[in-house]
Amino acid sequence: MQSNQSAGATPARANAAEFDRGAAITRSLLGYGMLVGPFYLAIGVIQGLVRDGFDFKRHALSVLANGTGGWVQTANLILSGLMVIAAAVGFARVLGRNGRWTSWFLAGFGASMIAAAVFRADPVDGFPVGTSLGYPMSISTFGLLHYVCGTAGFVSLAVSCFFAARAMSRREQRSLARLSFGAGLTVLIGFFGGAALGGAGILGIWISVVVGWAWLAVLSRYLYRMSPDPNCATS
Repeated sequence: MQSNQSAGATPARANAAEFDRGAAITRSLLGYGMLVGPFYLAIGVIQGLVRDGFDFKRHALSVLANGTGGWVQTANLILSGLMVIAAAVGFARVLGRNGRWTSWFLAGFGASMIAAAVFRADPVDGFPVGTSLGYPMSISTFGLLHYVCGTAGFVSLAVSCFFAARAMSRREQRSLARLSFGAGLTVLIGFFGGAALGGAGILGIWISVVVGWAWLAVLSRYLYRMSPDPNCATS
């Protein structure tokens, strides 16, 4: 009787041993890279649709941190930044030494989002309601720091794309290499072109945001598929 119980417990212990917890964590981290873009954009767009005075043609999502309900966008930035950092750790676990700069600059992008949440953007161009139309001639300290954080974040994201292009090329993933390089250029051109044009260039900033999130989702999905299946570990 005792020997039968021991024999029955052996397969259960073997199955438990076959599950790779490290691989499961890696896949979970990369899952945040696929989730964060849709999460950030969905929360931001919903706010833009329900907040009085917000105009997608004139305002970036960051100004939603102002006024009643601004805490939602602040939380959106912080949570999204944490998810980006989690994805960066997943990148590092899969790419190893060849991808360390990709993951470091991606983590820098996530950190910049958290910092941008702390240093709130100034009210601008009619938002929140009661704010003067147009762009002010001066900027607050927090508004300036928000812009610095945003600039550092977009540059970090673009540089991460460029290093990812090199990493993908080494893996002979030429399509992903070209995608990464093109995404990096688009992020830089869209952000700095949009910033230079002020309100008229908001479209460029929107393009940078959408392209950046799309790139992160595509690369995270690729690395997710390349990482070991935690349920297929071998002893």
